[in-house]
Amino acid sequence: MTTQTREPSSHRKHAAIWAGLTVGLSVILLALLMLFISPSLLSGPRDLGLGVVGAEHQAESIAETLEEQSPGAFVVQPYDSAADLQQGIRDRDIVGGFDFSAPDMTVYVASAGSTAVSGTVSNVGATMAGSMGQTAEIVDVVPLPSADPTGVGIGGLAFPLVFGGIVPAVAFRSMLSGKRWWIFAGLTGFSVAGGFVVAAVLKYLFGSIEGPLVPVAASVALGIAALALPLAGLNECFGTKGFTIAAMSMMFVGNPFAGIATSAQWLPAGVAMIGQLLPPGAAGTLVRAVAYFDGTGGAGAAVTLGVWVLVGIVLWFAGPKLKGAQAKN
Repeated sequence: MTTQTREPSSHRKHAAIWAGLTVGLSVILLALLMLFISPSLLSGPRDLGLGVVGAEHQAESIAETLEEQSPGAFVVQPYDSAADLQQGIRDRDIVGGFDFSAPDMTVYVASAGSTAVSGTVSNVGATMAGSMGQTAEIVDVVPLPSADPTGVGIGGLAFPLVFGGIVPAVAFRSMLSGKRWWIFAGLTGFSVAGGFVVAAVLKYLFGSIEGPLVPVAASVALGIAALALPLAGLNECFGTKGFTIAAMSMMFVGNPFAGIATSAQWLPAGVAMIGQLLPPGAAGTLVRAVAYFDGTGGAGAAVTLGVWVLVGIVLWFAGPKLKGAQAKN
């Protein structure tokens, strides 16, 4: 009798666990789909600066037309000459522009900034030229290297950066347990080594960068350190729970919100802001800036990464004191 009573009870318990796990894992799967896919589905041009060279009334006319066709997508700025417009692209004040000073329209873009943005500007310019009975010449002011014309090299950095920050924090802690200074030296040393490895692969294997190696390597190294040091510091202060929560946040929020492949301007506003405040997004912005624009537009990202590194160092040194205080209590 007792055995027969226990069996239905056990079955009900297992059924409840099965149902709970099925529902819970389904919710997690849904959340992951939303995190990774929604930013791409909701992405598009947003407040993209466009320069216009031509008569005074043309900039206003173009702005009105673009606002009617794509509300909030573009911000039009007048320029006196094509040279000034091109310099504005190099300075990253604008992402492209149209020159109406010649019989046929010239469209200026910067594919190195974002192929998604440059493609959109090119298409808008070609459509506009066609409506005016003109042809559009596309001029790429800051092009991507010929060996990587679609920018997949730098565009694919998000996951390697996250991996390069999380895995060393786990590996050095596991292999050098209790050796705090060796762990810290390992994390900082790997950040530098990892930066040079990634930059060398991008330059010599993929051909994704043509400029100097060291600035790109330093940017990647700063990005790895901005992930690894805070994660290690959180583990020192709060143990495995602190590390796990932070690592999952970087993996499942920092990674899809980084916008490295398309640039932050292509993402929804809130997503872009969050992404640029986290190390993967900031690192991607900095690497692109130093690789193609001589660092222009990368200062904010460098400061963000520097703050993360500083936070990591503070947490690392605060860890033993915090544990000592908790032990006393």
